[in-house]
Amino acid sequence: MAELGKKYCVYCLADVTSLRLRCTECQDIELCPECFSAGAEIGQHRRWHGYQLVDGGRFTLWGAEAEGGWTSREEQLLLDAIEQYGFGNWEDMAAHVGGRAPPEVMEHYVSMYIHGNLGRACIPDSIPNRVTDHTCPGGGPLSPSLTAPLPPLDISVAEQQQLGYMPLRDDYEIEYLQDAETLISGLAVNYDDEEVDIELKRAHVDMYVRKLRERQRRKNMARDYSLVPAFLGKERKERPLRRKVTKEEKELRAKLRPICQFMSAKEFDDCFDNLHKERALRAKIRELQRYRRNGIAKTEESAEYEAARHKREKRKEMKNNAGAKRGKDEAGKETAVEFSSMENLAGFDLLSEREKLLCSSLNLSPTRYLTVKTIIIKDYLQKRQGIPSKSRLPSYLDKVLKKRILNFLTESGWIARDTS
Repeated sequence: MAELGKKYCVYCLADVTSLRLRCTECQDIELCPECFSAGAEIGQHRRWHGYQLVDGGRFTLWGAEAEGGWTSREEQLLLDAIEQYGFGNWEDMAAHVGGRAPPEVMEHYVSMYIHGNLGRACIPDSIPNRVTDHTCPGGGPLSPSLTAPLPPLDISVAEQQQLGYMPLRDDYEIEYLQDAETLISGLAVNYDDEEVDIELKRAHVDMYVRKLRERQRRKNMARDYSLVPAFLGKERKERPLRRKVTKEEKELRAKLRPICQFMSAKEFDDCFDNLHKERALRAKIRELQRYRRNGIAKTEESAEYEAARHKREKRKEMKNNAGAKRGKDEAGKETAVEFSSMENLAGFDLLSEREKLLCSSLNLSPTRYLTVKTIIIKDYLQKRQGIPSKSRLPSYLDKVLKKRILNFLTESGWIARDTS
């Protein structure tokens, strides 16, 4: 008597409970795969009749001995898992299959679907975007010769925090081209990529490698030329205090900046100092040549010459001011008439001779001049004492009059030259 629940082949009586082929035209005709493939016929059944595959999910595709009992149902779940979770996520795949450990799932998939007959038949030997080990020591773009860290810098903990340096990693918090990794962070290898997509991804990798090389080159240069100690001020402690740098020297240093990468810090400082001395010597030579053209043959005579030249320039300036006054008087006759008798105005006797000339050239009454002078000197004294100035100049004082009065007070020694 047949065991309850089992199915048998009607031709050879083999157990077909897990997998059988049922005839769709004859009733109760179920054959095993061997008899069906041999074309077995029994009763009214013929080999060309339609058939239906009946799968119980318990048969094996590769053989029970080689496969460790993997059923067709588990094979189907495995293929679903590899499509859903991706290659390498063996723990998620084992949970999806159920009843299998992650190492067992990995070994079965690699041996049967990659290195087995099915893998060799489906996966070609030459794949354009096959995964390549770029960290190989044979000179890959990420080989140890490129990415090996340099010895850590010998600096204190406070200096490390100031510089943002991590000695155990020999790395900085903010690297050169900090966002370089964004070029490859979104790249993925797909077997259905077109040639244009492959070339575009290769171009991204090449750009990233160039940025890595430039980052490493800058690190090497910073070490070779001791730029880190110079930045932290170690060498400045041993140097004497520098004089104040002028505007011309700052402009010269900015022009020399492109050649910094070819010199050490000391060589660049020496080059800059020598160029500054050269400019000073050239200016001194031009000054001596000017003395020679004016008949001065000794150094001690130059002081007398400079004093005389200063007086001549001062007289020339006063003459120009007087000419400007005359031109202004001619342009505005009404104003000239108003100040023609300035000596009769109030406060005239409080002015010095130079102040009288200034008021006449500016067409400014003595009382108005004295008011402006008092406000300017008061503000100057308050600034020297650290007191903020709150005074306001009269509305009749425009920018031209203010500048002329400030220059006059500065030349006369009432206020310092740096007063605005």
